[in-house]
Amino acid sequence: MNILKSLLASAVVAAGLGTSASAEIKLGLDSANYEPFYSRGADGEWTGWEIEIGNALCAAMEEDCTWVPIAWDGIIPALTAKKIDAIVGSMSITEERQKTISFSDKYYNTPAALIAAKTSDITSVADLAGKNIGVQVSTTHENYVNANFADGSNVKIYQDFNEHNFDLVAGRVDAVVADSLALSPFLQSSDGSAFEVKMNLKDDAIFGIGVGAGIRKEDTDLLAKFNAAIAKIRADGTYDAISAKYFDFDIYGG
Repeated sequence: MNILKSLLASAVVAAGLGTSASAEIKLGLDSANYEPFYSRGADGEWTGWEIEIGNALCAAMEEDCTWVPIAWDGIIPALTAKKIDAIVGSMSITEERQKTISFSDKYYNTPAALIAAKTSDITSVADLAGKNIGVQVSTTHENYVNANFADGSNVKIYQDFNEHNFDLVAGRVDAVVADSLALSPFLQSSDGSAFEVKMNLKDDAIFGIGVGAGIRKEDTDLLAKFNAAIAKIRADGTYDAISAKYFDFDIYGG
């Protein structure tokens, strides 16, 4: 009987080890489309530059991964609650976020911008007095607007990156602050053709030093894997080959 119990216990342990080894890494990203980085098609499949980069990182780590969409303002809580294993969704590396989670090395860096109608008189911060500015919740862009424009302007917060673009077209906001590259498809669309970049915005203390994968602080082994994978795809040409399909400039940044 003791031998049987021992064999059963060994089988349970072995099964547990097998399950752990085959577990997928859950990559979290915003549930709203954020082109050209990621968007979800009618078939439910995610496509875009960051999806391809994330898949390449998983291949370099020799890990199976799955994408998990989560509302942006809940994505860090989802990570700390272990509902996902990493955030690979255009999250900037900032000191404030690093109080809660760790970040991999950066895998891209693009500036923020303020856009408005081509016919508007907005050319400087002074021109924003009394204007309505749209920005997405829980982003570095929201932090920047609150720190620099909130006193003289009306700040409108949106759950979805695309929502403030819709309101800009509808005239419910006068300007939008967001990532310049993410705004590019909108500005090139028929709806966005009447708008342009009025100001490029820079503040390393708020915007951080680039975008990295968000990892739980205790998951040091996974962090090391991500850093090694980023270095690998940068060195072997995978990163550049993927980027060339989407951009005609160096998205990695200085």
